[in-house]
Amino acid sequence: MSEIQLIRAAAAALQHHFGDAPAAAIVLGSGGAPMLERWPTLAAGVLYADLALPATTVSGHSGKLSLVEVSGQPVAVLSGRVHGYEGRGSAEQLRAVRALSAWGVKRIILTSAVGGLRTSLPPGSLVRITDHINLSPNPLMGENLSEVGPRFPDLTGAYDPALGAIFDAAAAACGVQTHCGVYASVSGPSYETPAEVRMLGMMGGDVVGMSLGPEVTGAAHAGLKVVAISIVSNLAAGLATETLTHAEVLEVVGEAVSALAQVIEALLKKW
Repeated sequence: MSEIQLIRAAAAALQHHFGDAPAAAIVLGSGGAPMLERWPTLAAGVLYADLALPATTVSGHSGKLSLVEVSGQPVAVLSGRVHGYEGRGSAEQLRAVRALSAWGVKRIILTSAVGGLRTSLPPGSLVRITDHINLSPNPLMGENLSEVGPRFPDLTGAYDPALGAIFDAAAAACGVQTHCGVYASVSGPSYETPAEVRMLGMMGGDVVGMSLGPEVTGAAHAGLKVVAISIVSNLAAGLATETLTHAEVLEVVGEAVSALAQVIEALLKKW
């Protein structure tokens, strides 16, 4: 099947399993799974493979889509995502957000674990992403899917400023400290070298990660309004003495998830 047919098939599978689309969706990144346990289930999780979506392979990404109730409204929650470093092409990385848009979702909250490029962003910090620097191939290269979005999308407002302001107000109401920053998007899977970390900081990056850049580009291209929140799991190489591990990422993010979930709940009350 062509890519547009695969997107349509995934959207049809979502409609079949969950009915009409909720207005909002959430993607849980590494370590974010405990958030799902807070919210009442409206429809049990379905494996991505059964929704015509690429299956996940990374620890902490269970690869299920569930329908839950958050602050009195239905929300589609995706437990994990696929990454380029798994050997996935751009089409596979973007298929989930494109299928959500085709299903009828309008707004999406993307969460992720990141490395901090500033010592002022210690592990456990919540950072609302306001922009990104993409250091990987643009995921929209190749044939444009005109049914999804324009050939030359404007990414100026990819991180929706109005929704971002609502998030900031929700965090303040919850008494949760958050930061704003620029996401340096790299391919991975190796963590960055100390020299690369210095370079990314000089380029204007505040945090670094391996997922949000392509996903936000694809979501914006498909017309979704995006709020992206990252949890700093560690200081990047050269800024801390500890050896970086994925297990550490999951542990630190797990400790910060409760605060992020509170803010998301308050955010959805205001949408």
